Order: sequence, then structure tokens, then C-alpha cells
Amino acid sequence: MKITDETIDKLSNLCKLEFADDSRDEMKLDLERIVGFCEQLNQLDTSDVEPLIYMSEEINNLREDVVKDMISRDDALKNAPSKDTDYFKVPKFIEK
Repeated sequence: MKITDETIDKLSNLCKLEFADDSRDEMKLDLERIVGFCEQLNQLDTSDVEPLIYMSEEINNLREDVVKDMISRDDALKNAPSKDTDYFKVPKFIEK
């Protein structure tokens, strides 16, 4: 596939990019190399290759979701540097 100036213009418009003339030529060469590589991959015979569902053979070992004894509110707030009666106090970091 031949990459033309119109193709570069269309792609730069879609990507909201601007290219100087020298970088436009470099981009054209890079895109031609990428498309050429993809065309080489299309020539491979993959008829006997099964499609991948997952990238690895690993299996997740998930645990049961079991309710456990939790620490009390007082214990959680015991070491807090700043607290209210029921909550941690943190510095304000979002300005309206």
C-alpha cells in the first residue's frame, strides 16, 4: 500500500497532529514500513493455528468471598493523625 500526502493529511486531522514538511516525509516512510510489515504477516499460513482466547495458560485461583471479623471503628481510628468522632480527617485537595 502506498502512503500518500492525502493519507497523512487525513490521519493527522483524525489524530489532531500537525507535521512540518520534513517530519511529514519521515512519517510517510514510517507508515509505509509498518504497512509493509503487516502485508508480510498476511502472507503467513495460519490455517492450522487456533485463535487465542487468553494470552497465557495461567488460571486464577480465586478465594471464596467470606465475611471475617473486622476491626472496630474505634480501633481503626486509634492511630489516625486527625479524626472526627466517626471519620478520618484528611486535607482538602480538590478545589471547586
